[in-house]
Amino acid sequence: MVSVVQNVAIDCADAYELARFWSRVTDRPLHPEDGPGDRETQVLLAEGPVLHFNQVPEPKKIKNRVHLCLRPETSREREVERLLGLGATLVTDQRNPDGSGWAVLADPEGNEFCVLRSESDRAAMNA
Repeated sequence: MVSVVQNVAIDCADAYELARFWSRVTDRPLHPEDGPGDRETQVLLAEGPVLHFNQVPEPKKIKNRVHLCLRPETSREREVERLLGLGATLVTDQRNPDGSGWAVLADPEGNEFCVLRSESDRAAMNA
């Protein structure tokens, strides 16, 4: 027997608003029954588990031990700029002059995530 990952749970101060941010990041809808003020909300991803947001009273205090890594459909640079425009902040820039590396961003509540090179970025490096 095995276990299947049902969701990735993210603790937060405002479940609905943070889910709206991640809905825009992934271009995927919120669960149709979720609305403002809900203490639990979900972003329905196209594949794999859903992103499940749990409203909790305590604030985030330290670096995430688990985080999401995003591989954009466009270039990494364009995606980082798009995400910054949505309200993310740059935490650590691990991008290298040769095009390798990644960028560490944080969502509006400070949860870190990485933006990796896109497949086209990777192919251009190997060409």
